[in-house]
Amino acid sequence: MNKQSTPESRIEGFSHFTPQNTPHPLISILPIVVLIGMMSLTISLFGGDALGGGTQVSLLVATASCIIISMARYHTPWRHFESGITDTISSSAVSLCILLLIGMMSATWMISGIVPTMIYYGVQIMSPTYFLAATCIICAIVSVMTGSSWTTIATIGVALIGIGNALGIPEAWSAGAIISGAYFGDKISPLSDTTVLASTVADVNLFTHIKYMLRTTTPSMTITLIIFFVAGFFFSTDGAAHITEYTDGLSRTFNISVLTFIVPVITGVMIARKVPSLITLFSSSMLAVIMAVILQPDVLLHIAGDDASTTSGFMSMVKGAFITLFASTNVETGFESVNELVSTSGMGGMMDTIWLILCAMTFGGSMVASGMLHSLTILLISRIRSTFTLVSSTVVTGLLGNLLTCDQYISIILTGSMYRDVYRDKGFESRLLSRTTEDAVTVTSVLVPWNSCGMTQSTVLGVSTLAYLPFCFFNYISPFMSIIISTIKVKSSKHTNHE
Repeated sequence: MNKQSTPESRIEGFSHFTPQNTPHPLISILPIVVLIGMMSLTISLFGGDALGGGTQVSLLVATASCIIISMARYHTPWRHFESGITDTISSSAVSLCILLLIGMMSATWMISGIVPTMIYYGVQIMSPTYFLAATCIICAIVSVMTGSSWTTIATIGVALIGIGNALGIPEAWSAGAIISGAYFGDKISPLSDTTVLASTVADVNLFTHIKYMLRTTTPSMTITLIIFFVAGFFFSTDGAAHITEYTDGLSRTFNISVLTFIVPVITGVMIARKVPSLITLFSSSMLAVIMAVILQPDVLLHIAGDDASTTSGFMSMVKGAFITLFASTNVETGFESVNELVSTSGMGGMMDTIWLILCAMTFGGSMVASGMLHSLTILLISRIRSTFTLVSSTVVTGLLGNLLTCDQYISIILTGSMYRDVYRDKGFESRLLSRTTEDAVTVTSVLVPWNSCGMTQSTVLGVSTLAYLPFCFFNYISPFMSIIISTIKVKSSKHTNHE
């Protein structure tokens, strides 16, 4: 039989599955039904606290149902599941380390006075009317320059959440603007690892990929900015009281100084020079600790539970710095709202996120090992009849990958690999695949509560995924825009010789 005559042969990574041992789609969807049912139960029981344990249990129960069905009905060997789960988790090992360092950096940037200084000056400059649109643009610019939505959100994003609070902007709206801008920049930046990965998997020149993405990304961002601009008029309230409360609380507690901007500048230089993320995040955290010792000794003494009258003042500051790195901190500013803003959780605050990601990866690995993800993908590919259905199937596969594998990198690789030959066989150029993959995967990963991106940004910003989801306009307009553009028969959607 011709190797390219069946959809199965086009999918890399599923070579051990045959029509005989591939689960039927109706069987394959059962673990997803179990997961949805368990998630509904945990949300009804625990509400907003479901991500603190209930969701993890739901993922493990769904994993167990997948394994039981596969082993009992299709006699899938246990070693396949061990291998699948191990491979999936190992692929996210670096991301887990990055999460710990993001927790460390977020805490040190707060206690050292970097974020408080940004907020102090920011609330005096920004207007509630233009805050959301300006926030989206600022995060987009920073993300383009850094190539990282995670770093953008963990640094300038945290400061902007504080500014929004001071201006009376609901946190969910602020988070939506921050995430929309950060993921726009991440998507079109040549420094972004997801952008490089999507173009590489689809075998497309990086800058060709970025240029082609502008056809869907530009209108998506334009619509997003219009929405945020119009929404800003509904938040044009008198925020003078809030601003005074924040500026007084911050200036009373922290040494507000532009010297703190030395750390962000050095961090930006490291990112621009493409220093590895782990090194950049750790170095930035250590620089912030030094800044805290120099400018915020009283804050560190407060965190350590000591005062300046002790004979070991320096060691107490060191103790406070250590606590900041790995544990929760609470600083008294005189205002409850400001206290909540400047509280930190360090690396320890990321443990729920890591726990969730490990459980999510276990579920994703079992779905791959059982062949159920393979079965659902084959069902989608078999329905392709036109440009519209091809692009729509790619979008759905990307979303499914984010939901089931719980990691954007795995989803990008799977989606690109599955459809690469399909696009080629049907006469569509590969840049359409790379663009659609990014439209479907990169920007929607942050909308899934148990995806590594969704849980990370929720933890960093202190806003639940389901709370900010409705306001991440760019992130869910993008996949729809990709489908809409495909129905308009965009010029050059068919294969050409001048990619």
